[in-house]
Amino acid sequence: MSTSQVGNASTKASPHVLVVDDANVDRFIASKLLQRSNIRVTAVDGPKQALKVLDEENDVKLILTDYCMPEMTGYDLLMAVKESPELKHLPVVIMSAESIPSRIKECMDGGAKEYIVKPIRATDIARILSYI
Repeated sequence: MSTSQVGNASTKASPHVLVVDDANVDRFIASKLLQRSNIRVTAVDGPKQALKVLDEENDVKLILTDYCMPEMTGYDLLMAVKESPELKHLPVVIMSAESIPSRIKECMDGGAKEYIVKPIRATDIARILSYI
């Protein structure tokens, strides 16, 4: 389990995004792309850790999560967020290496703002940030 703060933590005006992905490379790339847009990032490697961060920090403005992870999926995290009175306002964007129409529909019907097929690209960032 790893948690990392990426970006300039002293910049309080920067929006705070929680990145959730069990793959180190994907987590790193998403974090770096967000950081280039002056976003403060907390990166964790799973949904259970993400829920812990959300319980401890009240300034997260958006969750960017992978779909396929051990123990809980990104959809499970989405459902936990949407069922929580304290968290349900948070926009959630799901990422996955697989473009499965039924999965995309399930996530969008569940309240995800978007479903992005990996790899995440610099051109995706402005659109993702528009949900904040």
